[in-house]
Amino acid sequence: MDNLVGEFVGTTVLLAFGCGVNANLSLKKTFANGGGWICTAWGWGLAVLLGVYTAVALGAPQADLNPSVTLAKTLAGVYTVPQCLATMAAELAGGVAGAAVVWLAYLPHWEETDDQGTKLGVFATGPAVDKPACNFISEVIATFMLMFLIWMVFAVPNGPLPPGFGPYCVALIIVAIGLSFGGTTGYSMNMARDLGPRIAHAILPIAGKGDSNWGYAWIPSLAPMAGAVLAYAAAKALGVL
Repeated sequence: MDNLVGEFVGTTVLLAFGCGVNANLSLKKTFANGGGWICTAWGWGLAVLLGVYTAVALGAPQADLNPSVTLAKTLAGVYTVPQCLATMAAELAGGVAGAAVVWLAYLPHWEETDDQGTKLGVFATGPAVDKPACNFISEVIATFMLMFLIWMVFAVPNGPLPPGFGPYCVALIIVAIGLSFGGTTGYSMNMARDLGPRIAHAILPIAGKGDSNWGYAWIPSLAPMAGAVLAYAAAKALGVL
């Protein structure tokens, strides 16, 4: 149970800070409006850092915060299938909760922002160029890099890492992926990061919102799963696992 509480609250923190940086940079009349992609990449990296520390503090030693990571670790024997599904559910619920925090924090700015796509972009990812096959591949590559590099960083030859240092490494991986691969689809890499806030966008009374673009939602949800499976296969083949 502590694991599920930690995953839920940690993912809530992740999405509060992650969607929060999106809102701060894109909604009208915020002081940070137009801050740019570097702020996005670092904001999401720090969001992961804070979410991981929160999850661990509340009894979730794995601190996945991401169903793709949970799936890959299940393939590696960390979780049973029931544990995997329960952890994913907690992460998804945390994604909804974190996005709701952002909606409340920026409450007067939704009405000030006219563009419906901008409002959706605070919560959910979308393609810079709308080509589903290419978008799927981009998300697979980004998530492969995430999971593969997590295993490389924590591999025996690189350890043992000092206590509490690992989350910083993961946060830097997130920043690096954002800077190098994030501009194509917004680098979801995480069903809880995209589907959770997308659900929040659909159900919250956001002033002047449009639709939640459910036609695209399968890509940032399923492509990360495929990327995580490929990362597991590569790490296994290279003898890291």
